[in-house]
Amino acid sequence: MKEVYDFLKAAGTYYLATVEDGQPRVRPFGTVNIFEDKLYIQTGKSKNVSKQIQSNPKVEICAMKSGKWLRLAGELIRDDRKEAKADMLEHYPELKKMYSADDDNTEVLYFKNATATFYSFTGEPKVITF
Repeated sequence: MKEVYDFLKAAGTYYLATVEDGQPRVRPFGTVNIFEDKLYIQTGKSKNVSKQIQSNPKVEICAMKSGKWLRLAGELIRDDRKEAKADMLEHYPELKKMYSADDDNTEVLYFKNATATFYSFTGEPKVITF
């Protein structure tokens, strides 16, 4: 999982795909964190992406860096604990202008049943599950 985290941090931007009424929805994200040995992302509960995840928690992330790319598929599980939100915001202090660990909008989610596959044009795919 640490290798997945490191790749996403180094890439800076990754793309999160969800589904809404059978239609794929993709948008850029940048938050990633490891908290209590789980890989987390962050968004706001008021956003459509949050509603899509709650309706269908199966998502996929794609990121690319230096000729290599990562596809991460799994389920996202909401963690409403203040500690999980606070830890994410400590790693992304610029988000404190919009989010708080105490508000009802901040949402952190962790991956469950995840499969990460690293690809390149020159090597065999590498698969990590967590």
